[in-house]
Amino acid sequence: MTSEPRAAAQTAEVLISIVLPVYQVEDYLRPCLDAIAGQSFSAFEVVAVDDCSPDGCGAILDEYARNDPRIRVVHLERNVGLGEARNAGFERTRGEYVWFLDSDDWIADEALAAIAGRLASSRPDVLFVDYARVLPSGRVESNPRRHLLSEPPPPDVLDLRSRPSVLQLMMTAWNKVIRRDFLADLGLRFGRGLYEDLPVTYPILMAAQRIALLDQVCYFYRERREGAITATVSDRHFDVFGQYEKIFGFLDDRGAAVEEFRAQMFDRAIWHYTTIIEDPGRVPAARRREFFGRMAEHFARFRPPGYSYPPGARGTKFRLVERDAFRLFSTLLPANRIRLTSRQTVARAVGAGRKTGRRARTAPSLLYYHMHKRLPIDDGLAVYAAYWYRGYACNPRAIYEAARELAPEVHGVWVVRKDAVDSLPAGVDHVVAGSLRSLRVLARAKYLVNNVNFPHSVSKRRESVHVQTLHGTPLKAMGLDQQRYPVGAQDMNFARLREHSARWDFTISANPLSSEVWQRVYPGQYELLETGYPRNDRFFRAGPEEIAGIRAGLGIAPGQTAVLYAPTHREYAAGPEPLLDPSRLAAALGPEYVLLLRAHYYDVDGTGAAAEQGGNGKARVVDVSAYPVVEDLCLAADVLVTDYSSIMFDYANLDRPIVVYAPDWETYRRTRGVTFDLMEQPPGAVATTEDQLIEVFRSGEADAGASAKARAEFRRRFCVFDDGHAAERVVRRVFLGETL
Repeated sequence: MTSEPRAAAQTAEVLISIVLPVYQVEDYLRPCLDAIAGQSFSAFEVVAVDDCSPDGCGAILDEYARNDPRIRVVHLERNVGLGEARNAGFERTRGEYVWFLDSDDWIADEALAAIAGRLASSRPDVLFVDYARVLPSGRVESNPRRHLLSEPPPPDVLDLRSRPSVLQLMMTAWNKVIRRDFLADLGLRFGRGLYEDLPVTYPILMAAQRIALLDQVCYFYRERREGAITATVSDRHFDVFGQYEKIFGFLDDRGAAVEEFRAQMFDRAIWHYTTIIEDPGRVPAARRREFFGRMAEHFARFRPPGYSYPPGARGTKFRLVERDAFRLFSTLLPANRIRLTSRQTVARAVGAGRKTGRRARTAPSLLYYHMHKRLPIDDGLAVYAAYWYRGYACNPRAIYEAARELAPEVHGVWVVRKDAVDSLPAGVDHVVAGSLRSLRVLARAKYLVNNVNFPHSVSKRRESVHVQTLHGTPLKAMGLDQQRYPVGAQDMNFARLREHSARWDFTISANPLSSEVWQRVYPGQYELLETGYPRNDRFFRAGPEEIAGIRAGLGIAPGQTAVLYAPTHREYAAGPEPLLDPSRLAAALGPEYVLLLRAHYYDVDGTGAAAEQGGNGKARVVDVSAYPVVEDLCLAADVLVTDYSSIMFDYANLDRPIVVYAPDWETYRRTRGVTFDLMEQPPGAVATTEDQLIEVFRSGEADAGASAKARAEFRRRFCVFDDGHAAERVVRRVFLGETL
């Protein structure tokens, strides 16, 4: 098979070659390189492959290479993908062993020393190392299969025949250190496209005469990379078939030496295919039938002689694959999910009391919903929602109103919480969230329009159209970017986020920054509509009489200057502690001003009452946190004071003064993360203390030349899509099928 490996000498100039493909990981690359460069063991090299990365990765690599001769950089002329980048790096390695890392992960302190010691004592063809998972929340968890490295206690070296359980370990390149000559002699190469590890990781285990297991965490794996690749709806998931074809080709080429592993590899392949197609966030709905057909083709083509089905549910699935019974396979999936959910719910209810009992009672509603999903879709029905069913608001409201005029044949129904029903305007059809009618309309509607995600149980039908409007320009880190900021992420489920964004058909962008960020942090095959925000249309249409009416209703006297103070929510704070004393600011401004206080909806106490300070009709301070329409407040305000709220991007369309009050900028950007430096590119004057804020108004700086110039530049960057016709454009594209 292969020659006996030469001894791994501690004095070798390069014992371990680290191959590091790099593409669009600018935010992760420095920690990765620092972890490598900081190792006490020094007999290593890094072959970093810049896979034509469009961000600053190439420059970062060159910087590190200038300062560390152990790092060599290969700049590819075109993007070739992860597998080919690994191949390019491997061809340039000089070490006795090679370790393929991912550049958005990092290695543990003293990992190389531990690995070098084990290589010297065992001289393996393949060394497995343990790893830890870094969850989106920032929490670190153990490898769920780490027991396979230590139980039963392994010998110093082994092979796949004596320990077949190693096939259950994660089949990635980064948890294996491979003898370079062994890999080169096998002639294996990483594949093109997705699942590129497979043509290397399985064959090396079948061919290896010496496998060693190191029960020590040497690698920290971020969920983001695997999720970003495999949990995205894409035709590229068809790549998996070609990767397994290479594995079966390896079995054919090696003949009797590896034939005993054929049945195991066949089981792994069919299991892998079913795992992919069972995940609604991978194969596009329109191609799922074709994918299943390829599964059946592989079953017939690669089934080993004398093959026996695995027991239980897996065996049932395999039989359906063999029969190419896609319809039955698909029909059983929801029922199986419900069965498993009900079983788990009942089990939890035994010891979990009332909370789990409530979950168990949701099973009939889930069945009712799925029953109605089997009925024909209603092409004339659209369901709208906003802010987790809080009411009638934001972009969905503007689209709903435009659709009533431009597409009257589509009937709109709003889903709202019970406590929001009274806030709906007359004539707006609605259902209460959780009611049977809400389940019916959600199951049968052609169009689903929301500014946040619907509950996970509201799964998208193939024929339905899901419009995700979102609800703000992303100054703060959003979506997958929040993985780097666990304080701001607040235990967000990023795997679920990826699955939800894979359901979207359309997403709306307010400006070029939003376009760039949304496509990065919400992976999916949706169409990005650069229409501007529908909710901002009002700013272009409201006339003086309407604005005067709003101001009068808010108690703003004629001649008073209205200042709207609208701060954002702070995840790092224990509670909504104010960073500004409104009474002090109002007293400093004087009676010619009125201060409107608008707390973030996460920080509203829920009373619904507007608190006032001052004389009737001439209040200097008015709490408008419970006011239902924020666009009214913007129209009423002469000046906006905010910190990091996305309201500044909307308000900028009015071309009125904006003052940034940022007393905790460094804390906020460190804990929540931001997309650009607001202090360097503000929409107007900036204050970091109350005294500075008061002086901004007293001095006239709020609308002075420098502030007006900053606002003009801000508008140039962030207000280029809005013109008063955003909702119309969305309706014409989504409901009427017109090309924008």
